[in-house]
Amino acid sequence: MEKFDDIRPYYDSEISEAMHRIADNATFPLLASYVYPDDDLNTVRQRVRSYDNIRDFQHTVMMEVNRQVIRRSITELTFGGLEHLSPSGSYMYVSNHRDIMLDSSLMQYLLVSNGFETTEITFGANLMQGQLVVDIGKSNRMFRVERPGTNVREFYRASCHLSEYMRKVITDDRHSVWIAQRNGRTKDGIDRTDQGIIKMFGMSYSGDKVEALAQLHLVPVSVSYEWESCDILKTLELYERRRGPYTKKPGEDLNSILTGIVQPKGRVHMEFCRPISRDELTQWESCTSGDFHRHVATLLDERICTAYRLTPNNYIAHDLLYGNEAYSHEYTEEQKQAFLHRMRRLCQYEESSDVETLFEIFLGIYANPIESKMLFTSNPLTSHL
Repeated sequence: MEKFDDIRPYYDSEISEAMHRIADNATFPLLASYVYPDDDLNTVRQRVRSYDNIRDFQHTVMMEVNRQVIRRSITELTFGGLEHLSPSGSYMYVSNHRDIMLDSSLMQYLLVSNGFETTEITFGANLMQGQLVVDIGKSNRMFRVERPGTNVREFYRASCHLSEYMRKVITDDRHSVWIAQRNGRTKDGIDRTDQGIIKMFGMSYSGDKVEALAQLHLVPVSVSYEWESCDILKTLELYERRRGPYTKKPGEDLNSILTGIVQPKGRVHMEFCRPISRDELTQWESCTSGDFHRHVATLLDERICTAYRLTPNNYIAHDLLYGNEAYSHEYTEEQKQAFLHRMRRLCQYEESSDVETLFEIFLGIYANPIESKMLFTSNPLTSHL
């Protein structure tokens, strides 16, 4: 077995067999009807079976998946900042994480549409369940990431292994990588980078800590949804976490993936922020490793939160949460009523939950990005985005 066989995506030589397994899976008719609603099932099966490399699969099937998601559930998809980057460059895209699949998937769509190649994508080991998910994920250049567990030593080894793999992809293979700024999705609307992620980046380099990160070309990415992905499900989970330890239910992650795909998202914006430069990293080279990682994480937070695209929903939620009309000029009464209609869906859980608390959590999900943006706008770490 090669060194990274336990976590890497498929090689091109493995794609043909994966495509046949996907086409023969019992769930394939449902997938085919969503991606190719006007095509005969057998035609789609033969088409999928014909792919024998990752690029063709991504540039045809996965691009069409994204087109269908955009057409059916997104009012407008916009982006900015690609002028900071080069199609020939290799980067570590560090993104806020709101949707299990769509954050990275929509980014791939935007990259390919603008002359860039796709990235490799981190994929939580908890999500790699079942052969169909594994085949689709690994055919889409996803690689396995272990989540923290009770065995600290094993997690440390897995983190070193992951760090080494990502450095190889970026510096040797000259490909890019997408990773979330923290383990798991942001469910409360507060996007903050876990400095442990920054520490992990440097585990694979024994030299200078500045060089360890400079080699990876860190690019903060800020993704914004007008209608927060899985907002009702996130509210219910946060409510349960307030009451005690939370255990995921069987199929919960799959339900979140499917909900994120089909739920109307309104306007979606993705901002590719200015990369973290060597000069910016050098200003902290005399710091301890812990302080260095903290400063880098905070710089990522500043760029991500400042670039977040606020919508009327954020302003409505902030006014409702704090009981004022400070942002009333940012939305209409019609928009406010649409937001309230969405929030009132939580009333169906009144027999098992305190609805007022559910409302408070729901409002916080939408209001917190304003607080984050205000924090970094009033206390900037750098001169501009």
